[in-house]
Order: sequence, then C-alpha cells, then structure tokens
Amino acid sequence: MQAALDAYIKHLTAERNASPHTVANYRREIGQFMAFAQAKGVAAWEQVTPALLRSWLAALHAQGYAKASIVRRVSELRSFYRYLKRQGQAQANPVEAISAPRLPQRLPRPLSREEAAALLAAPAAASPQGQRDRAMLELLYASGLRVSELLGLDVEDVDLARAQVRVTGKGAKERIALMGAPAVAALRAYMEDGRPQLLAQAARYGGRAGKDGAWISLRPTALFLNRFGQRLSISMFTRSLPAYARAAGITRRVTPHMLRHSFATHLLDGGADLRSVQELLGHEQVGTTQIYTQVSQSQLRDAVLNAHPRARKG
Repeated sequence: MQAALDAYIKHLTAERNASPHTVANYRREIGQFMAFAQAKGVAAWEQVTPALLRSWLAALHAQGYAKASIVRRVSELRSFYRYLKRQGQAQANPVEAISAPRLPQRLPRPLSREEAAALLAAPAAASPQGQRDRAMLELLYASGLRVSELLGLDVEDVDLARAQVRVTGKGAKERIALMGAPAVAALRAYMEDGRPQLLAQAARYGGRAGKDGAWISLRPTALFLNRFGQRLSISMFTRSLPAYARAAGITRRVTPHMLRHSFATHLLDGGADLRSVQELLGHEQVGTTQIYTQVSQSQLRDAVLNAHPRARKG
C-alpha cells in the first residue's frame, strides 16, 4: 500500500505541479487512512470497502475533526483512487459510494468600493516600504491576483507600457493579468524609487546570517522585496494589513484574498460577463467563479431592502 501512495505523491509533484503544502497534506492524510485500514486488517487498496470508509468517517467525527477537514480527506482519497484506477491498480473507486459531510456555502465578503479605495491609500507613499505595499495592494485589487501569485512575480513579468503582468498560477499555468492606471502609477513609483531604495538598504547589510549561519544573498530579480533584498514573504505582507485596515477605518479583518474577492465582485457589479472574470481570475471551471454572482445578487438584494420604500414591512 505504501508503494502505491509513494508513486501517487511523486505523480502529484512531477506531473501535477502540486504545491509542497498540498503534497504534504496528501501524504500525511492519506497515510493516516492507510494506517486506519491496516489496523482493520486491510493489506491492499483494492480491499477497501465503502463500509470501511464509513467506519473511518465515524472515527474522524468521534475524534472531533471539523467538517471541512473531513471533506478534504474524502476528496484526497477520492482523487487517489482515480489515480489507482488509471494505473490499473484498482477496479473500482469505493469513495464514490460514500457521502462526505455537506459544508455550508460561505459567500466571500468583499470590501465596498469606498473601503477598497481607503485601504489602497493607507500605505505612506513617502517610504520605500509604503510604496511597495501600496503597489501590492493596488495590483491585488486591479488584477485579482492570489497573494502567492503576487509575491511570485519577478521584475521581468511586469509590462508597464501594456499595463499587464505575466502571472504563474496554480499548476504552473501562466496567464496575463491586466491593471488600470492607478496600479500602473503605483507600480512605476515603486519600481523607479522604492525598490531601488530597498536594494540599496539591503546592500548595506551585505546579506544576513541565516539559521544555519550562512549568509543570504540578494534576490534582485524578485519584484517585491523585504529590507534584506529577499523576496517578501506572504506572512510578512499579511501581518502589515491590520494596521492599514485600521488607518482606512475598516473594523473587520482584512486579508489579501479579500481584495481578490472585491476585484471579482466589483467587476460583475459593473457589468463584466462571467467568462471574462473567470479568465482574469485564472479559474479552470466557471463554477468556481459563479460564487461571485451570488455575492453581487446578495448586494443587490440588500440595496433594494435598504432603499425601496415598499421593500420592508411596517
């Protein structure tokens, strides 16, 4: 059983271009089910039955696993069995015979147009860090990038003349993301002023000692840099958002992904068609994008209830 799982993990890494985080989850969580099955006397993946799977689900419930965690494990195992069938190592997919718990659909909470504008104006443009953060926020909102896509950008990916950036998304798939004039202006200011200042500061450090005592060299190809000339990390950028949200007068928690939600919702509110938004977001399936149409309809409903004189009783 372990050999088949190892081959699948290698397939995820080499052929599917899965992220290290995804690969680690699959290895650990399918491995946990394998241990459960072996403890029940199962010696091969073909011996797994729907009854065994239901027993496993009951055990996860009894151990207090969250519904989302259980749903993820069922999905991982279902994908694994599809792989086994393609490889001729399983005749059937027993996971298809069971039902995972249903999760309540949570609609993304986009920023309002006013909140987005205030947030984008929050970083101080007088400092190189402020110029960097303003350019990042503008680009997230203007292009609908995932934060991992944003921080994976190199200088050569940016084309200010055409107002576009080349993005490497999930599965190492490339797409072109567009941006408007404010994002172009913010990015130009950062690239011509703020970024050179960050590189100059980093050069004065001469590198930085890592955990193993080695010196970390500059990474001049990365677009968004930290003060050591390294590619800015997701965690460092995310930690800066609460202060910007407070400065913008936003009381709820703001995340980088919220700007992606706002990008899609505001496009649809403005009349963009669903297929165009799907393409801009880099979604493979239009169904993934359709959740934003529900957000727009929800906002329209709220507008009617709040504004129309006969929308409410009493």
